[in-house]
Amino acid sequence: MGIKLVNGSNIGEISRELSTTDKRLARVLSLYGTPPLWDRPRGFATLLQIILEQQVSLASAKACYNKLDARLGTITPKTLLTLSDTEMKAVGFSRQKTTYARHLAESLVNKTIDLNDLSDKTDSEVKSQLMRLKGVGEWTSDIYLLMALLRPDVMPKGDIALHTAWYKLSGELRPTSEEFLIIAERWKPYRSVAARLLWHFYLSQDRTSVRAVRAV
Repeated sequence: MGIKLVNGSNIGEISRELSTTDKRLARVLSLYGTPPLWDRPRGFATLLQIILEQQVSLASAKACYNKLDARLGTITPKTLLTLSDTEMKAVGFSRQKTTYARHLAESLVNKTIDLNDLSDKTDSEVKSQLMRLKGVGEWTSDIYLLMALLRPDVMPKGDIALHTAWYKLSGELRPTSEEFLIIAERWKPYRSVAARLLWHFYLSQDRTSVRAVRAV
């Protein structure tokens, strides 16, 4: 197929292609259908939200993000930098994530990084640039590549929800981060869609418990 970006028009076709070579992904597709795209806008607000999602539930991260949004009106690097540490704590930021958020905002204001300049870069180049930021590791940069830039071949490293989904789906031992990356080699060049199928399985299996513990 040779697609450059995953979108609403091709995610179903890619899912079906993956299901022809992997019976476990075929089972997910058969049971629950095409996974959501889970796309997000490019830019500061999205990267900030992904940082908030590190090692906490998606619900608590979203609650913190919503409080920040209500406080600022529009979440931009400049508006975030108007808040004191006390005000950041009041909307739910830990001391560590306040540091990360400030560094990200300052880096964009000072133009040491430009999130609008990533579209034409390779996945590895994007990760290299993003990981220069405090608090941005492999998982965070992978999620930005997958959800904001819609790259087709990204498997987020250290995503416990993906590991759990594979463990439940395959019946194999629960993999480590490194082991799961090796497993994911079979889904190239569409690992991003395989990840979406596994998240779809994880969430659909237990809709009453959607905690997705994340690693930086």
